[in-house]
Amino acid sequence: MKSEIRFGIVACVMIVVITSACSPVPVSTMDALAPPSPTAQSGPTPLPVRTRHAPGEVFDYVAQNGDTLPALAAHFNTSVEEIIAENPDLPSSVTTLPAGYPMRIPAYYQPLLGSPFLILPDSEIVNGPSIIGFDISQEIRQRPGFLAGLSDYAYDRQRDAWDVVDVVAQNYSVNPRLLLALLEYQTQALTKPFPNDDEDRFPLGYRNPRFPGLFGQLIWVAEEINDGYYGWREGILRELELTDGLLVRPDPWLNAGTVAVQHVFASLYGQEEFDQAVSPEGFYQTYLSLWGFPFDLQMDFIPANLQQPELTLPFAPNRIWDYTAGPHFSWGKSLPLGALDFGPPSEESGCVPSMEWIVAPASGVIARSGEAAVVLDLDGDGDERTGWVLFFFHVATNDRIAAGVNVQQGDNLGHPSCEGGESTGTHVHVARRYNGEWIAAGGVIPFVLDGWLAAYGDAPYQGTLTKGSNVVIASEYSSAETRIIYEIPQ
Repeated sequence: MKSEIRFGIVACVMIVVITSACSPVPVSTMDALAPPSPTAQSGPTPLPVRTRHAPGEVFDYVAQNGDTLPALAAHFNTSVEEIIAENPDLPSSVTTLPAGYPMRIPAYYQPLLGSPFLILPDSEIVNGPSIIGFDISQEIRQRPGFLAGLSDYAYDRQRDAWDVVDVVAQNYSVNPRLLLALLEYQTQALTKPFPNDDEDRFPLGYRNPRFPGLFGQLIWVAEEINDGYYGWREGILRELELTDGLLVRPDPWLNAGTVAVQHVFASLYGQEEFDQAVSPEGFYQTYLSLWGFPFDLQMDFIPANLQQPELTLPFAPNRIWDYTAGPHFSWGKSLPLGALDFGPPSEESGCVPSMEWIVAPASGVIARSGEAAVVLDLDGDGDERTGWVLFFFHVATNDRIAAGVNVQQGDNLGHPSCEGGESTGTHVHVARRYNGEWIAAGGVIPFVLDGWLAAYGDAPYQGTLTKGSNVVIASEYSSAETRIIYEIPQ
């Protein structure tokens, strides 16, 4: 049931052989590869100039962390089949490419290409392993800026500025360093003691009355970040529209992190200010002054050929639930479409209490529980920024499992509800992350639960689950087509 929760490269020369055209790329392949070096962009080396070229001209490319064949095909205006033909050692079944893998990509010219300057690595976009040990409160309090004096009402209570940044970073899984750097670039909120005019009301300079205050501003920018990041990650985003109506197509060699930053500034500025913000003299300099050279913080956090672990359905065996929503927004209203919804059996429609149980699809430890959310950490370290985690939302307060509890597959986690956001009926919302990155439900690593394979529909919340010859179709209205049973073989 629908839920509204508010809310440039220097190529290395290397030879790599992937052993079998039929086998997945082994994760260990990454260990033998050096990632592309971005250091040239911090010195006097001029940025590359992209010129018109013949259709299908083949270019050298070094795979970046998290790249996939469908996304590269979209970036270079080509096809997966043409890329595989130029890279015969690369198995077509590969999910994520090994960072640093040298490739040959046939490209078809596109006009209006934007800056090729690399601003940030991908690991500075997500709330993942690279941020462990970062103290948001200390980073704000040790600087003289007016941000330290701000507070806002966020998720049912008044919070200090650091707590607002933290809760947005956590829920959207966006790197808090990025959020703070954007606040500094826009209004010098970390270093300027007193705000000018209405900067305390609109500290990101986005003067839209729908997003007032620190919380509203951070919600807006987190969604812009994720739409840019995952739009590029999945090959959905093809162009940026600036506030003056100018269209800019991201340079095909860019990484998702850079496009995420460009997406933010495209929503704020026309051409002149946008060009400045995404240049080596723009936002990059703010990041440099706050945290140092951003690529020193780079972490290749998505391994080669990433695979989802085996998962069961999120409800008890021998019970029939409805598949109420296909791939849709993991959090808020921004990409990726990483979540699925399931509704319990009920004689009444709408938001009614349910004693049905949400159960653990795999063993792990509860990394977080509260505010209608439960986060199941499958690697067992208790940190939701590392490894595979499952995110459950709309989990009722009553009987909800506590943080820190170790669980086995099939253990009870809580009851489905409408808590935590606007909803048309009682259900549970389930999404996946790996090292802080949301994983699209119908992408190259599809959501699979007890063999049921998720696929996109024509729009968010639509789609199917398929197991063998059995297909269920997502709908908020219960029917024979939406019902799914978790059967344990006798």
